[in-house]
Amino acid sequence: MPSARLLTYAQRAENHHNPAAKALLETIGRKKSNLCVSVDVTKQADFLRIIDVVGPYICLVKTHVDVIEDFEFSMIDRLKELSAKHDFLIFEDRKFADIGNTVALQYSSGVYKISSWSHITNAHPIPGPGIITGLSSIGTPLGRGLILLAEMSSKGTLASGAYTSQAVQMARAHRDFVIGFIAMRRMDGVGAEGLDSTDLANEDFLILTPGVGLDAKGDSMGQQYRTPREVVLESGCDVIIVGRGIYGKGNDADIQAQAERYRKEGWAAYEERISVQAS
Repeated sequence: MPSARLLTYAQRAENHHNPAAKALLETIGRKKSNLCVSVDVTKQADFLRIIDVVGPYICLVKTHVDVIEDFEFSMIDRLKELSAKHDFLIFEDRKFADIGNTVALQYSSGVYKISSWSHITNAHPIPGPGIITGLSSIGTPLGRGLILLAEMSSKGTLASGAYTSQAVQMARAHRDFVIGFIAMRRMDGVGAEGLDSTDLANEDFLILTPGVGLDAKGDSMGQQYRTPREVVLESGCDVIIVGRGIYGKGNDADIQAQAERYRKEGWAAYEERISVQAS
């Protein structure tokens, strides 16, 4: 089988057994969008308004519901309505980082009840494989998917080298629930010493990449930006994550224009990438 980076999203969806991964890949292909918008605002009204505006252009929305100052659970009902209306999945960027029992409770209970509405969530692998076991005990019966943070886009990140390699090894041991990584590049072959080459050839983890920007190279807090072409074509990543580059542009018309701009750039980079297979 060709490398995952050379297959279409639709072809890859056929090979995935995890419901969240399959749904995301199908959505990407159906909407011709590999764009995820990260909506990090503190008011419900702004949160829902931005998502409604960008909804037609995205495959995934990334949320941080714990920053919303006037949070009420009814907001989640509205978010789910927007997900159905505009045909996108929901990714709560919770970044779990505790022992299995604790994260299972954080995922299923408390104020936010994340597992009940978020198709995808993520975790730091630093606690060890128990964090996957704990989250999987809640998420797998619900058809959810987990993303591990193998790399980050911030300056000076410690998520690199041996840390990244061990994150990939943990994912390989839990492929039914771990569907991919937050990373800056494909993870093909990373930490694969001694593994069967046939098994590796069939491996297909989704790579979601933050730090994507068309107009800036960084910010005052250490974020570093790359273009959609650098991320999707050159690094082989699957989903571009954009935040302030889209919704920080002003009124709804500006936000809409930026969302379409990033969608087009990300999709063009993907089409150029898979054209290698046909040439």
